[in-house]
Amino acid sequence: MSHAHGFARLRLVALNIDGVLLNDTFSPVIHRYITTRGRAYTADVERTIFSQPQKVAGERMAEVLGSGLSGPQALAGYFREREAYLREHPVTVHPGVVELLTRLRALGLRTVCYGGLAKDHFDRFLGEYAPLFDGPGYVCTDAIRPGLHEITTEIFSLRNDQALFVDDVARVAEAARRHGIPFIGFPTSFEHSFQGHLMKEAGVRHVIRSLDDIDEDLLRTVDEEAAAGTLWEA
Repeated sequence: MSHAHGFARLRLVALNIDGVLLNDTFSPVIHRYITTRGRAYTADVERTIFSQPQKVAGERMAEVLGSGLSGPQALAGYFREREAYLREHPVTVHPGVVELLTRLRALGLRTVCYGGLAKDHFDRFLGEYAPLFDGPGYVCTDAIRPGLHEITTEIFSLRNDQALFVDDVARVAEAARRHGIPFIGFPTSFEHSFQGHLMKEAGVRHVIRSLDDIDEDLLRTVDEEAAAGTLWEA
C-alpha cells in the first residue's frame, strides 16, 4: 500500500465511541453507582472496571460493592443506573467529529470506530456519519477488550505501528504501549475521574482536550514518533 499522504507509518486512526466521539456517559454513572452505595470511588476502582468486557466489569463492580451481588446482578444494576442517568443527561456527539473525520480522510488515513457496546449504539448516534468510516465502520470490542491488536492486525491487516488509537481510558493506553501502538489520550473532564492522572502514569505523550486538537501537525508528530520508536514518555 502506498504511503498515506506522506505518512511514514500511519495508515489507520481508530476512534473510541463513548468518551471520544460521544460524550462520557460512563464515568459519571459508575461514580454514582459506587458512591451512592457507600463505597469509595478511587483510581483503583476505575482501573479495575473501565474498558473491561461487560462480564468482567460486572464482577469487578460486585467486588467493589461487596454486598453479596453476583457479577450479572451488579452489571444489571449498573445499566439501570445508566438508563436513569441518560434521561437527565442524554448522549451527545462531541463537537468537531465531522471535521475530524473529514480531516483524516483528506490526509488519506483510514478511520474506524470501536467500543464495548453493540453496533446499534453506533448506528443510533453516529450512523449518519457511517460513510466517513472504513472497513466495518464500527467494531464491538466487548469480547476482545481492549481489542487494539485485533483491530489493527486482524481486521485491517496492518502492523501495530500503523494504527493510531484515540481513547479516554488509561488501561487502553497501557495496552497500546505493550503492543507498540500509537496512542492519543482524550481523558474525560468529569471532575471525579482519575484517567488523566493514570494516563500520565502510563507514559502517554499526547493528551488532548478537544477533537480539534487532532490536527495534521499532531498526526505527523505521532507518525514521526512511531517511526522513531519514541511514542511514550520514559
